[in-house]
Amino acid sequence: PPAGAAGRRSGRGGGDPVKALLHRHRELCERAVDPLEIAAGLEAHGITDRTAARFRHRDVFTLAEELYARTPRGEAPDAAPVRPPAGTRAVRGFGYALLPGALALGAAAAGTPGTGPLAALLTAAALVWPGRSARGRFPYAAHLLAAAAVGWAVHRHGPALGAALALAVAPGHLAAALYAARARRRLAGSRALEDFAAGARPLLAGILLLFTAAATGVAAVTAAAPGTAVPLAVLLFLARLLLRHGAHRTPVAAALALALVPDPAAAPAAAAGLLVHAFLALSRASAHARHRPHRHQGETA
Repeated sequence: PPAGAAGRRSGRGGGDPVKALLHRHRELCERAVDPLEIAAGLEAHGITDRTAARFRHRDVFTLAEELYARTPRGEAPDAAPVRPPAGTRAVRGFGYALLPGALALGAAAAGTPGTGPLAALLTAAALVWPGRSARGRFPYAAHLLAAAAVGWAVHRHGPALGAALALAVAPGHLAAALYAARARRRLAGSRALEDFAAGARPLLAGILLLFTAAATGVAAVTAAAPGTAVPLAVLLFLARLLLRHGAHRTPVAAALALALVPDPAAAPAAAAGLLVHAFLALSRASAHARHRPHRHQGETA
């Protein structure tokens, strides 16, 4: 049933308005590692701060704290998979992000035939790993469209563009990691969904400006036309952010498909359209909850 209707029934019932909500979202509450994860999951189910007031809470965050506190945790949680230390993962991830640019530049310097297609393939492949959390049908549609968009652009504009896009993967990785960390910190300090959304938008704008400056520098290093390289790099960066934060693939795929249009304005228009979607999708708390590996994305993403 709709969250609002549930809240009204609970309010009229008197007794314990949170009990029915706890029962309905027991699985979410039992798997959550902190109240923030419950708050993000509730938001994904349509529960707003106004709805939380019907459960006698001033916002979703305090409601989530009560749900977390009242969730029975008698049984030991499932053993988490053994993972390397965070520092090791960060170094390894950055090493992977450097590979596309290093290989593309090396192939270009060696005069290897097919440098452009190789760079396009490496750039599109870099989107696959961050995209594993994305939701929606046709799981690889966005990745295939990214490969097509980059390959078509490199075919039209030359291998220098491919090298620029491959090299931009590294600053994109750093900018995405910085954005995720700052957004999570902002979420931890927020006490209302509107408060988080208001702070998340300037954060995204700042990170995007930082990446755009890096992409412009990369275009200069590779001698690619900035008017072509930068919009495509920004488009791929936004696709990376959205896919990594569990967004639906449909808007991402639509923007990448638009970039296939053989018109100079197509890539900037695609990037602008995806930017509007990113400001909407990434200002939701549910886009920044930590996800455990076995979790179903549709529940809390």
